Amino acid sequence: MKVLVTGGCGYKGTVLVPKLLERGYDVEVLDTVWFGNFLKPHPRLRVTSGDVRDIDQISLDGVDTIIHLSSVANDPCGDLDPKLTWEISALATMQLADKAVRKGVKQFIYASSGSVYGVKEELEVTEDLELKPISEYNKTKMVSEPVLKSYADKMIVQIVRPATVCGYSPRMRLDVSVNLLTMQALSKGRITVFGGTQIRPNIHIDDITDVYLHFLDHPKLAGVYNAGFENISILDIARLAAKHIPVDIVVTESNDPRSYRVNSGKLLATGFKPKKSVEIAIQEIIEKFKSGVLKDEDHFYNLKWMERTVLSVN
Repeated sequence: MKVLVTGGCGYKGTVLVPKLLERGYDVEVLDTVWFGNFLKPHPRLRVTSGDVRDIDQISLDGVDTIIHLSSVANDPCGDLDPKLTWEISALATMQLADKAVRKGVKQFIYASSGSVYGVKEELEVTEDLELKPISEYNKTKMVSEPVLKSYADKMIVQIVRPATVCGYSPRMRLDVSVNLLTMQALSKGRITVFGGTQIRPNIHIDDITDVYLHFLDHPKLAGVYNAGFENISILDIARLAAKHIPVDIVVTESNDPRSYRVNSGKLLATGFKPKKSVEIAIQEIIEKFKSGVLKDEDHFYNLKWMERTVLSVN
C-alpha cells in the first residue's frame, strides 16, 4: 500500500512518516522543505522537494491514500502573506482532491484545524457548531472542508480538526503554546504569559499522528472529527511547565481573543484512545533539551523563519 503525505517533513509529518514505515507502507512525501528535512532515509520512503501548488508535478500513480498535512501553519504565518496562504492551504487542496479522484485514490485524510470554530462561549464545542474562523489560516481550512466533502461519493474523505499539538518532534515547533512556554522556562529562566485566561485545546503529537493512523485503519469512519483531549488555560499550561522547571511566571496584557475548547466525544466513540498528556509532552521536551537533542533555534519558530527565508523568495 502506498501513502502520500503532503507536508511530511513538517512538525507532525516527521513523527507520522516513521510510524507509517514501521507498518510496512510505501511512503511518498511531498514537502517544500522550508524548515528542513529531519526524516531518516528508508528504502520504502521517497521524499520529493516540491510545492503542493504545482499540481502537474505531483504524481499519484499507485497512491492508495493521501494524508494531506500541507498548509501555511498557524495564524500569524497565514496572515503574513494571505495570497500565499490561500494558494497553498485552499486552492492546492482543491486541486489535489480533484486529481486524487481522477487518479483513483481511494482515501483522503485531511488535516483541518480545531480553530475553525473561532471564539466560542460553549463549553462543549462539537463538530456540528457553526464555523466562524477569524484568521486567514482558519478560513482556508473552513472552505477546504466542503470542497473535500463534495468528493465523498468518489473516495473516502476523512476530516480531522486537531487541537493545538504539543510535544517533541525532530522537526520541532517552538511557536505553539505548550512547547513555547516550556522552552521559555528552559532557555530564558522565566515564563511570560500574555493574558493567560484563554483556553486552548491540546493534543500530544504522538496522539494526533495515531489519529491519522486510526482513520487509515478505519476507512468507514468518513466525515469530520475533532481531535483534542485537554482544554487548558494558557496560565495553567505555564504552571504545569513551572512545576517541572521552577521559574517565575510573568503575566502581561494580551489582545489575543482566541479562546476555544473542543469536545472529541465523536472520535472517542470510534474506539480511539489517547495515550499521552500535556504534562508528558512537557517532560519529554525537558528531557530532549537537557540531553542536548533539542535546542532553542530560529528554524523551530515558523513565523520568524518564514519572514527571514520564505517571504524573501516569494
